[in-house]
Amino acid sequence: MTTSQVSRLLDEEHRNLLTLLGKVEQALGRATRIAPDASSLIATLVGALELDINRHFQFEEELLFPRMADAGDGGMAALLFEEHEAIREVATEMLPLARLAVQGTIDEVRWGTLRTMALELVERQVAHIQKETMALLPLLDDLLDDDTDRELAFAYAAT
Repeated sequence: MTTSQVSRLLDEEHRNLLTLLGKVEQALGRATRIAPDASSLIATLVGALELDINRHFQFEEELLFPRMADAGDGGMAALLFEEHEAIREVATEMLPLARLAVQGTIDEVRWGTLRTMALELVERQVAHIQKETMALLPLLDDLLDDDTDRELAFAYAAT
C-alpha cells in the first residue's frame, strides 16, 4: 500500500486507465468490423491517451525518474522511460485512426489497423502500469519526504 500523495494520485490514474483499457480490449477484441457503438469508447480512449502521454508521462519523466536515478534506480527509470517511448510510438500512429473512427469516417481497412494497434497499446499499457505499480509507486514512498511529496502532488494536480 502506497502512502505518498503522489503515489496515490498516480495509482488512481493507473486504475482508471486499466478499467478503460479492459473495456477497449473487450470491445475491440470481438469486433471484426467497424462497430458504430464503439465510437464513444474510442473517443474516451483518445482523451485518456492524450492526457496520459502528455501529462502523466511528462510528470514521471521530468520529476520522478531523475529522483529514481539519483537514488540508484536508474536502470528501472530508464526501462520505464523506454516503455513510455514505445507507447508514444503506437499512440502517435493510432490516434489519427481513432479520430477517424470517432468521426465515423474510417473505412474497413483502417478499422482493422486501428483495432490491431489499439490491442497492442492495451497490452503495452497494462504491462507498463504493472511495472510502475510494483516498482515506481512503492519507491516513491521512500524517495519523497513529506514536503516534496506535497509539493509534487500540488504541481501535478495543477497541470
